[in-house]
Amino acid sequence: MLKRKVRHCKVRRIAFLLFIVLTVAALTVVKNHSKTPAFPTRNLELVGENPSSNVNCTKILRGDSEELDGAKLELITVKNRKQRLTENDYINMTKDCYSFTRDRKYILYPLSNEEREFPIAYSIVVHHKIDMLERLLRTIYMPQNYYCIHVDKKSSEAFVAAVQGIASCFENVFIASQLENVVYASWSRVQADLNCMKDLHRADAQWKYLINLCGMDFPVKTNQEMVQLLKALKGENSLETEKMPPHKEVRWKKHYEIVADGIKKTDVDKVPPPFAMSMFSGSAYFVLSRPFVSHVLEDDKIRTFLDWSKDTYSPDEFLWATLHRFPEMPGSVPANSKYDVSDMNSIARFVKWQYLEGDVAKGAPYPRCSGTHVRSVCVFGAGDLQFMLGKHHLFANKFDIEVDPIAIQCLEEHLRHKALYPEIHG
Repeated sequence: MLKRKVRHCKVRRIAFLLFIVLTVAALTVVKNHSKTPAFPTRNLELVGENPSSNVNCTKILRGDSEELDGAKLELITVKNRKQRLTENDYINMTKDCYSFTRDRKYILYPLSNEEREFPIAYSIVVHHKIDMLERLLRTIYMPQNYYCIHVDKKSSEAFVAAVQGIASCFENVFIASQLENVVYASWSRVQADLNCMKDLHRADAQWKYLINLCGMDFPVKTNQEMVQLLKALKGENSLETEKMPPHKEVRWKKHYEIVADGIKKTDVDKVPPPFAMSMFSGSAYFVLSRPFVSHVLEDDKIRTFLDWSKDTYSPDEFLWATLHRFPEMPGSVPANSKYDVSDMNSIARFVKWQYLEGDVAKGAPYPRCSGTHVRSVCVFGAGDLQFMLGKHHLFANKFDIEVDPIAIQCLEEHLRHKALYPEIHG
Protein backbone atom coordinates (compact mmCIF):
# COMPACT_ATOMS: atom_id res chain seq x y z
CA MET A 1 0.00 0.00 0.00
CA LEU A 2 2.81 2.37 1.00
CA LYS A 3 4.78 1.58 -2.17
CA ARG A 4 1.71 2.33 -4.25
CA LYS A 5 1.33 5.76 -2.58
CA VAL A 6 5.03 6.60 -3.10
CA ARG A 7 4.78 5.60 -6.76
CA HIS A 8 1.64 7.75 -7.13
CA CYS A 9 3.41 10.77 -5.58
CA LYS A 10 6.35 10.36 -7.97
CA VAL A 11 4.02 10.29 -10.96
CA ARG A 12 2.25 13.43 -9.76
CA ARG A 13 5.58 15.18 -9.18
CA ILE A 14 6.83 14.28 -12.65
CA ALA A 15 3.56 15.41 -14.20
CA PHE A 16 3.78 18.73 -12.31
CA LEU A 17 7.38 19.31 -13.40
CA LEU A 18 6.45 18.48 -17.00
CA PHE A 19 3.59 20.99 -16.81
CA ILE A 20 5.99 23.70 -15.55
CA VAL A 21 8.51 22.99 -18.33
CA LEU A 22 5.87 23.09 -21.05
CA THR A 23 4.36 26.31 -19.67
CA VAL A 24 7.74 28.06 -19.59
CA ALA A 25 8.49 26.87 -23.12
CA ALA A 26 5.14 28.14 -24.39
CA LEU A 27 5.60 31.54 -22.75
CA THR A 28 9.10 31.80 -24.20
CA VAL A 29 7.78 31.12 -27.72
CA VAL A 30 5.04 33.73 -27.32
CA LYS A 31 7.50 36.27 -25.95
CA ASN A 32 10.03 35.71 -28.70
CA HIS A 33 7.33 35.86 -31.35
CA SER A 34 6.02 39.20 -30.10
CA LYS A 35 9.29 41.06 -29.76
CA THR A 36 11.53 42.52 -32.42
CA PRO A 37 14.44 40.17 -33.22
CA ALA A 38 17.68 41.21 -31.55
CA PHE A 39 20.60 42.26 -33.73
CA PRO A 40 23.96 43.97 -33.13
CA THR A 41 23.03 47.67 -33.33
CA ARG A 42 26.67 48.71 -33.02
CA ASN A 43 27.38 47.27 -36.47
CA LEU A 44 24.59 49.42 -37.95
CA GLU A 45 25.98 52.79 -36.86
CA LEU A 46 27.04 55.02 -39.75
CA VAL A 47 29.57 57.10 -37.83
CA GLY A 48 33.03 56.71 -39.31
CA GLU A 49 31.96 55.83 -42.85
CA ASN A 50 33.97 58.78 -44.12
CA PRO A 51 37.33 58.51 -42.30
CA SER A 52 38.78 61.40 -44.32
CA SER A 53 36.28 63.81 -42.73
CA ASN A 54 37.17 65.58 -39.50
CA VAL A 55 33.73 67.11 -39.02
CA ASN A 56 31.99 66.82 -35.64
CA CYS A 57 28.39 66.17 -36.67
CA THR A 58 27.08 66.65 -33.13
CA LYS A 59 28.34 70.23 -33.19
CA ILE A 60 27.07 70.72 -36.75
CA LEU A 61 23.54 69.75 -35.71
CA ARG A 62 23.73 72.19 -32.80
CA GLY A 63 24.61 75.00 -35.19
CA ASP A 64 28.11 75.54 -33.78
CA SER A 65 29.47 78.39 -35.92
CA GLU A 66 33.12 77.38 -35.56
CA GLU A 67 32.38 73.80 -36.64
CA LEU A 68 30.26 75.03 -39.56
CA ASP A 69 33.11 77.25 -40.73
CA GLY A 70 35.44 74.25 -40.51
CA ALA A 71 32.99 72.18 -42.56
CA LYS A 72 32.92 74.82 -45.30
CA LEU A 73 36.70 74.80 -45.37
CA GLU A 74 36.74 71.02 -45.64
CA LEU A 75 34.38 71.14 -48.62
CA ILE A 76 36.86 73.13 -50.66
CA THR A 77 39.77 70.89 -49.69
CA VAL A 78 39.86 68.36 -52.53
CA LYS A 79 41.95 65.81 -50.63
CA ASN A 80 39.18 65.46 -48.03
CA ARG A 81 36.48 64.60 -50.53
CA LYS A 82 35.34 61.00 -50.24
CA GLN A 83 35.36 58.92 -53.42
CA ARG A 84 31.76 58.56 -54.60
CA LEU A 85 30.26 55.19 -55.47
CA THR A 86 29.43 54.81 -59.17
CA GLU A 87 26.82 52.84 -61.11
CA ASN A 88 29.41 50.13 -61.78
CA ASP A 89 30.22 49.96 -58.07
CA TYR A 90 26.59 49.24 -57.26
CA ILE A 91 26.24 46.76 -60.13
CA ASN A 92 29.17 44.80 -58.75
CA MET A 93 28.24 45.12 -55.07
CA THR A 94 24.68 43.89 -55.59
CA LYS A 95 25.85 40.65 -57.21
CA ASP A 96 26.21 39.46 -53.62
CA CYS A 97 23.13 40.80 -51.81
CA TYR A 98 24.14 39.48 -48.40
CA SER A 99 27.45 41.33 -48.52
CA PHE A 100 25.80 44.43 -49.98
CA THR A 101 23.18 44.77 -47.25
CA ARG A 102 25.76 43.96 -44.57
CA ASP A 103 28.48 46.30 -45.82
CA ARG A 104 26.04 49.13 -46.54
CA LYS A 105 24.48 48.58 -43.10
CA TYR A 106 20.82 48.18 -44.02
CA ILE A 107 18.36 47.61 -41.17
CA LEU A 108 16.72 44.28 -41.99
CA TYR A 109 14.40 43.94 -38.97
CA PRO A 110 11.53 46.15 -37.76
CA LEU A 111 12.84 48.27 -34.91
CA SER A 112 9.54 48.18 -32.99
CA ASN A 113 6.14 46.51 -33.07
CA GLU A 114 4.57 49.93 -33.66
CA GLU A 115 6.54 50.26 -36.89
CA ARG A 116 5.96 46.65 -37.92
CA GLU A 117 2.18 47.19 -37.74
CA PHE A 118 2.20 50.48 -39.69
CA PRO A 119 3.91 49.96 -43.07
CA ILE A 120 4.53 52.97 -45.31
CA ALA A 121 4.66 52.99 -49.12
CA TYR A 122 7.00 55.15 -51.19
CA SER A 123 6.98 56.33 -54.79
CA ILE A 124 10.51 57.45 -55.71
CA VAL A 125 11.07 59.20 -59.07
CA VAL A 126 14.73 59.34 -60.13
CA HIS A 127 16.93 59.70 -63.21
CA HIS A 128 20.55 60.07 -62.07
CA LYS A 129 22.99 60.24 -59.12
CA ILE A 130 22.82 56.61 -58.03
CA ASP A 131 24.71 57.24 -54.79
CA MET A 132 22.11 59.79 -53.69
CA LEU A 133 19.31 57.33 -54.42
CA GLU A 134 21.00 54.49 -52.55
CA ARG A 135 21.74 56.63 -49.50
CA LEU A 136 18.15 57.85 -49.48
CA LEU A 137 16.88 54.27 -49.71
CA ARG A 138 19.26 53.06 -47.00
CA THR A 139 18.08 55.78 -44.62
CA ILE A 140 14.35 55.15 -45.11
CA TYR A 141 14.55 51.39 -45.64
CA MET A 142 12.57 49.13 -43.32
CA PRO A 143 11.54 45.56 -44.19
CA GLN A 144 7.86 46.20 -43.48
CA ASN A 145 7.65 49.17 -45.89
CA TYR A 146 7.24 49.15 -49.70
CA TYR A 147 9.32 51.04 -52.25
CA CYS A 148 8.45 51.65 -55.89
CA ILE A 149 11.23 53.30 -57.89
CA HIS A 150 10.32 55.03 -61.14
CA VAL A 151 13.40 55.32 -63.34
CA ASP A 152 13.17 57.96 -66.05
CA LYS A 153 13.37 56.52 -69.57
CA LYS A 154 16.15 59.05 -70.28
CA SER A 155 18.40 57.46 -67.63
CA SER A 156 21.62 55.82 -68.75
CA GLU A 157 21.81 52.04 -69.13
CA ALA A 158 24.35 51.89 -66.31
CA PHE A 159 22.03 53.82 -63.97
CA VAL A 160 19.10 51.51 -64.78
CA ALA A 161 21.26 48.43 -64.22
CA ALA A 162 22.47 49.79 -60.88
CA VAL A 163 18.90 50.46 -59.71
CA GLN A 164 17.88 46.98 -60.84
CA GLY A 165 20.78 45.54 -58.85
CA ILE A 166 19.79 47.40 -55.70
CA ALA A 167 16.12 46.45 -56.05
CA SER A 168 17.02 42.78 -56.57
CA CYS A 169 18.45 42.63 -53.06
CA PHE A 170 15.11 43.41 -51.38
CA GLU A 171 11.71 41.75 -51.64
CA ASN A 172 9.92 45.03 -50.93
CA VAL A 173 11.80 47.25 -53.41
CA PHE A 174 10.89 47.20 -57.10
CA ILE A 175 11.04 49.27 -60.28
CA ALA A 176 7.73 50.60 -61.62
CA SER A 177 6.16 48.32 -64.23
CA GLN A 178 5.60 51.27 -66.58
CA LEU A 179 8.23 53.97 -67.08
CA GLU A 180 7.86 57.49 -68.45
CA ASN A 181 10.10 59.95 -70.25
CA VAL A 182 9.72 62.66 -67.60
CA VAL A 183 9.65 66.21 -68.94
CA TYR A 184 9.97 69.06 -66.43
CA ALA A 185 6.62 70.73 -65.57
CA SER A 186 4.62 68.31 -67.74
CA TRP A 187 2.04 65.61 -67.04
CA SER A 188 4.74 62.93 -67.21
CA ARG A 189 5.84 63.81 -63.66
CA VAL A 190 2.34 63.07 -62.35
CA GLN A 191 2.11 59.92 -64.49
CA ALA A 192 5.32 58.60 -62.96
CA ASP A 193 3.75 58.79 -59.49
CA LEU A 194 0.49 57.31 -60.79
CA ASN A 195 2.38 54.34 -62.23
CA CYS A 196 3.93 53.63 -58.84
CA MET A 197 0.55 54.17 -57.17
CA LYS A 198 -0.97 51.47 -59.38
CA ASP A 199 1.84 49.01 -58.67
CA LEU A 200 1.74 49.64 -54.92
CA HIS A 201 -2.05 49.43 -54.86
CA ARG A 202 -2.01 46.10 -56.68
CA ALA A 203 0.65 44.72 -54.37
CA ASP A 204 -0.48 42.32 -51.66
CA ALA A 205 0.47 44.78 -48.94
CA GLN A 206 -1.59 46.70 -46.42
CA TRP A 207 0.47 49.89 -46.26
CA LYS A 208 -1.21 52.81 -44.53
CA TYR A 209 0.16 55.93 -46.27
CA LEU A 210 1.95 56.78 -49.52
CA ILE A 211 4.78 59.33 -49.64
CA ASN A 212 6.30 60.46 -52.94
CA LEU A 213 9.97 61.35 -53.23
CA CYS A 214 12.59 62.39 -55.75
CA GLY A 215 16.31 61.71 -55.78
CA MET A 216 17.17 65.00 -54.04
CA ASP A 217 14.93 64.42 -51.03
CA PHE A 218 16.21 63.20 -47.67
CA PRO A 219 14.35 62.35 -44.46
CA VAL A 220 14.54 64.50 -41.35
CA LYS A 221 12.64 62.00 -39.21
CA THR A 222 13.24 58.36 -38.30
CA ASN A 223 10.78 55.73 -39.48
CA GLN A 224 9.29 55.49 -35.99
CA GLU A 225 8.79 59.27 -35.83
CA MET A 226 7.12 59.16 -39.25
CA VAL A 227 4.77 56.40 -38.10
CA GLN A 228 3.76 58.42 -35.05
CA LEU A 229 3.12 61.56 -37.11
CA LEU A 230 1.14 59.59 -39.71
CA LYS A 231 -0.97 57.91 -37.05
CA ALA A 232 -1.73 61.35 -35.61
CA LEU A 233 -3.31 62.32 -38.96
CA LYS A 234 -6.13 59.84 -38.18
CA GLY A 235 -6.76 59.04 -41.83
CA GLU A 236 -6.39 62.57 -43.20
CA ASN A 237 -3.84 63.51 -45.85
CA SER A 238 -1.09 66.09 -45.47
CA LEU A 239 -0.01 68.31 -48.34
CA GLU A 240 0.16 71.94 -49.37
CA THR A 241 -3.22 73.24 -50.58
CA GLU A 242 -3.97 76.95 -50.79
CA LYS A 243 -6.08 79.43 -52.72
CA MET A 244 -4.98 79.56 -56.35
CA PRO A 245 -3.03 82.81 -56.99
CA PRO A 246 -4.22 84.65 -60.15
CA HIS A 247 -0.80 84.51 -61.85
CA LYS A 248 -0.88 80.69 -61.82
CA GLU A 249 -4.30 80.32 -63.42
CA VAL A 250 -2.80 80.43 -66.92
CA ARG A 251 -1.17 77.08 -66.16
CA TRP A 252 -4.53 75.32 -66.44
CA LYS A 253 -6.52 77.79 -68.53
CA LYS A 254 -4.30 77.38 -71.61
CA HIS A 255 -3.40 74.25 -73.57
CA TYR A 256 0.27 73.22 -73.34
CA GLU A 257 2.25 70.94 -75.63
CA ILE A 258 5.48 68.94 -75.34
CA VAL A 259 8.13 70.20 -77.78
CA ALA A 260 11.74 68.97 -77.95
CA ASP A 261 11.78 67.65 -74.39
CA GLY A 262 10.21 70.84 -73.09
CA ILE A 263 6.73 72.25 -72.59
CA LYS A 264 5.24 75.16 -74.51
CA LYS A 265 2.11 77.26 -73.99
CA THR A 266 -0.27 77.64 -76.93
CA ASP A 267 -3.01 80.19 -77.61
CA VAL A 268 -5.69 77.54 -77.26
CA ASP A 269 -8.03 78.04 -74.30
CA LYS A 270 -8.95 74.98 -72.25
CA VAL A 271 -12.48 74.24 -71.17
CA PRO A 272 -13.11 74.95 -67.46
CA PRO A 273 -12.32 72.24 -64.89
CA PRO A 274 -14.88 69.42 -64.88
CA PHE A 275 -17.65 69.30 -62.28
CA ALA A 276 -17.07 73.01 -61.53
CA MET A 277 -14.16 72.03 -59.28
CA SER A 278 -12.51 74.84 -57.35
CA MET A 279 -8.79 74.89 -58.19
CA PHE A 280 -6.12 75.06 -55.50
CA SER A 281 -2.38 75.61 -55.55
CA GLY A 282 0.15 73.30 -53.92
CA SER A 283 3.28 71.31 -54.68
CA ALA A 284 4.33 67.96 -56.12
CA TYR A 285 4.88 66.53 -52.62
CA PHE A 286 2.20 64.62 -50.76
CA VAL A 287 1.39 62.30 -47.89
CA LEU A 288 -1.74 60.36 -48.92
CA SER A 289 -3.82 57.75 -47.12
CA ARG A 290 -4.40 54.42 -48.80
CA PRO A 291 -8.17 55.08 -49.24
CA PHE A 292 -7.33 58.37 -51.00
CA VAL A 293 -4.99 56.52 -53.40
CA SER A 294 -7.67 53.88 -54.06
CA HIS A 295 -10.16 56.62 -54.92
CA VAL A 296 -7.71 58.28 -57.32
CA LEU A 297 -7.23 55.01 -59.19
CA GLU A 298 -10.81 53.72 -59.16
CA ASP A 299 -13.24 56.67 -59.28
CA ASP A 300 -14.54 57.68 -62.73
CA LYS A 301 -15.06 61.31 -61.73
CA ILE A 302 -11.46 61.62 -60.57
CA ARG A 303 -10.25 59.93 -63.75
CA THR A 304 -12.10 62.62 -65.74
CA PHE A 305 -10.28 65.33 -63.80
CA LEU A 306 -6.93 63.60 -64.37
CA ASP A 307 -7.56 63.42 -68.10
CA TRP A 308 -8.50 67.12 -68.18
CA SER A 309 -5.20 67.98 -66.44
CA LYS A 310 -2.90 66.25 -68.93
CA ASP A 311 -2.26 69.27 -71.19
CA THR A 312 -1.58 71.79 -68.43
CA TYR A 313 1.63 73.30 -67.06
CA SER A 314 3.08 71.73 -63.91
CA PRO A 315 -0.11 69.82 -63.05
CA ASP A 316 1.54 68.27 -59.99
CA GLU A 317 1.41 71.72 -58.37
CA PHE A 318 -2.39 71.95 -58.51
CA LEU A 319 -3.75 68.43 -59.01
CA TRP A 320 -3.11 66.94 -55.56
CA ALA A 321 -3.91 70.23 -53.83
CA THR A 322 -7.27 70.35 -55.64
CA LEU A 323 -8.18 66.70 -55.07
CA HIS A 324 -7.50 67.15 -51.37
CA ARG A 325 -10.34 69.72 -51.27
CA PHE A 326 -12.77 67.55 -53.22
CA PRO A 327 -15.47 66.42 -50.74
CA GLU A 328 -15.69 62.88 -52.11
CA MET A 329 -12.01 62.15 -51.48
CA PRO A 330 -11.15 60.17 -48.31
CA GLY A 331 -9.23 62.25 -45.81
CA SER A 332 -9.93 65.51 -47.69
CA VAL A 333 -10.70 68.91 -46.16
CA PRO A 334 -13.38 71.45 -47.18
CA ALA A 335 -12.70 74.00 -49.92
CA ASN A 336 -13.19 76.85 -47.44
CA SER A 337 -10.11 79.08 -47.01
CA LYS A 338 -10.08 78.22 -43.29
CA TYR A 339 -8.65 74.85 -44.34
CA ASP A 340 -5.81 76.22 -46.49
CA VAL A 341 -2.48 74.53 -45.67
CA SER A 342 0.92 76.01 -46.52
CA ASP A 343 4.02 73.95 -47.19
CA MET A 344 5.29 74.87 -43.72
CA ASN A 345 2.12 73.54 -42.08
CA SER A 346 2.03 70.31 -44.08
CA ILE A 347 4.35 67.54 -42.94
CA ALA A 348 5.18 66.43 -46.50
CA ARG A 349 8.30 68.47 -47.27
CA PHE A 350 10.54 71.20 -45.87
CA VAL A 351 11.66 73.51 -48.70
CA LYS A 352 13.36 76.90 -48.59
CA TRP A 353 12.42 79.41 -51.29
CA GLN A 354 15.07 82.04 -51.92
CA TYR A 355 12.63 84.96 -52.03
CA LEU A 356 11.23 84.06 -48.58
CA GLU A 357 14.52 83.47 -46.75
CA GLY A 358 15.62 85.96 -44.13
CA ASP A 359 15.67 86.78 -40.44
CA VAL A 360 13.16 84.58 -38.61
CA ALA A 361 13.07 87.11 -35.74
CA LYS A 362 11.76 89.66 -38.23
CA GLY A 363 9.07 87.40 -39.67
CA ALA A 364 10.83 85.30 -42.31
CA PRO A 365 9.63 81.67 -42.40
CA TYR A 366 13.19 80.32 -42.33
CA PRO A 367 16.84 81.51 -42.23
CA ARG A 368 18.92 82.10 -45.34
CA CYS A 369 20.17 79.06 -47.23
CA SER A 370 23.67 77.96 -46.26
CA GLY A 371 24.12 76.02 -49.50
CA THR A 372 23.18 77.28 -52.97
CA HIS A 373 20.00 77.73 -55.05
CA VAL A 374 18.52 75.94 -58.06
CA ARG A 375 15.42 77.55 -59.59
CA SER A 376 15.03 79.61 -56.40
CA VAL A 377 15.02 76.48 -54.20
CA CYS A 378 17.72 76.06 -51.56
CA VAL A 379 20.09 73.13 -52.02
CA PHE A 380 20.87 72.62 -48.36
CA GLY A 381 24.20 72.98 -46.65
CA ALA A 382 25.23 71.75 -43.23
CA GLY A 383 24.20 75.08 -41.74
CA ASP A 384 20.55 74.39 -42.59
CA LEU A 385 20.25 71.20 -40.55
CA GLN A 386 19.63 72.60 -37.07
CA PHE A 387 16.59 74.62 -38.14
CA MET A 388 14.96 71.91 -40.27
CA LEU A 389 15.38 69.22 -37.60
CA GLY A 390 13.28 71.35 -35.28
CA LYS A 391 10.33 71.31 -37.68
CA HIS A 392 7.61 68.67 -38.07
CA HIS A 393 8.30 67.75 -41.70
CA LEU A 394 9.07 64.16 -42.68
CA PHE A 395 11.45 65.04 -45.54
CA ALA A 396 13.39 67.99 -46.88
CA ASN A 397 14.26 69.03 -50.44
CA LYS A 398 16.88 69.62 -51.92
CA PHE A 399 20.10 67.80 -50.99
CA ASP A 400 23.00 67.19 -53.33
CA ILE A 401 26.27 65.37 -52.64
CA GLU A 402 27.99 67.66 -55.15
CA VAL A 403 26.95 70.75 -53.18
CA ASP A 404 27.44 69.63 -49.56
CA PRO A 405 28.19 65.98 -48.76
CA ILE A 406 28.72 66.91 -45.09
CA ALA A 407 25.06 67.89 -44.73
CA ILE A 408 24.00 64.43 -45.91
CA GLN A 409 26.67 62.65 -43.86
CA CYS A 410 25.64 64.35 -40.61
CA LEU A 411 21.94 63.90 -41.28
CA GLU A 412 22.17 60.18 -42.02
CA GLU A 413 24.48 59.57 -39.01
CA HIS A 414 22.05 61.42 -36.75
CA LEU A 415 18.94 59.62 -38.04
CA ARG A 416 20.57 56.18 -37.82
CA HIS A 417 21.69 56.72 -34.21
CA LYS A 418 18.27 58.10 -33.29
CA ALA A 419 16.54 55.10 -34.91
CA LEU A 420 18.72 52.58 -33.07
CA TYR A 421 18.62 54.35 -29.69
CA PRO A 422 15.33 56.30 -29.52
CA GLU A 423 15.38 56.25 -25.72
CA ILE A 424 18.55 58.41 -25.67
CA HIS A 425 16.96 61.11 -27.81
CA GLY A 426 13.75 61.17 -25.78
